[in-house]
Amino acid sequence: MGFARTALKCLAASVVWSGLTTAAIPEDGRVDVALALAVDVSYSVDAKEHRLQMLGFADAVTSDEVLKAIEGGRHRRIAVSVYQWSDETNQRVIVPWTVIASHADAEAVAEVLRGGGRLPAQGGTAISSALLFGAGLLNEGPVADRQVIDLATDGRNNLGQPVRRARDFVTSLGITINGLAISNEWRQLAAYLENQVVGGNLSFVEEARSYDDFGATMLRKLVREITGPGVT
Repeated sequence: MGFARTALKCLAASVVWSGLTTAAIPEDGRVDVALALAVDVSYSVDAKEHRLQMLGFADAVTSDEVLKAIEGGRHRRIAVSVYQWSDETNQRVIVPWTVIASHADAEAVAEVLRGGGRLPAQGGTAISSALLFGAGLLNEGPVADRQVIDLATDGRNNLGQPVRRARDFVTSLGITINGLAISNEWRQLAAYLENQVVGGNLSFVEEARSYDDFGATMLRKLVREITGPGVT
């Protein structure tokens, strides 16, 4: 099957929810940014590291800094969806599209994340498939001024389509791809993500030198993504 057919199949595929109910979308349907947050659960991520990721996400999304960034937006609300991924066939949504406009909204998302479930099977690291899945997820999300895939990983693409091809397809849809490199095992990972994975309008990579740094790095990254391009 050619790449275009594979990509379109991913975009058209039904998203498998984790049993949660999608939160109500505002009547006008528009948010400042729709963020598809992609969590690596491949073989390279052990149970402790996975837990640090999930707690880091939860702490970041409920932080004063993130909530202040949301309040400063044109629409004063964002939408997030969180999915876990490993190999070509293992991607699962753990938080369906949810609008965050208040601390209570953020806490509802954080409660799921703190539960720490690991839904997809462990496998290799198919970043290309994770990007295509994220594009399909954004295609089903609320209308947003900006669409962003926020991909966190500690490894390189080793399965599925060539990652640059997937990146170029996704960015051609107007989606920005940002990366969070957890460089505990491979110190050049941030450079790899910069060269191979991220793309789109003023995309960027943030680096966590270890999983212990994940929460602080994710907080910094979310603030940049919510506030908008050009902010450092």
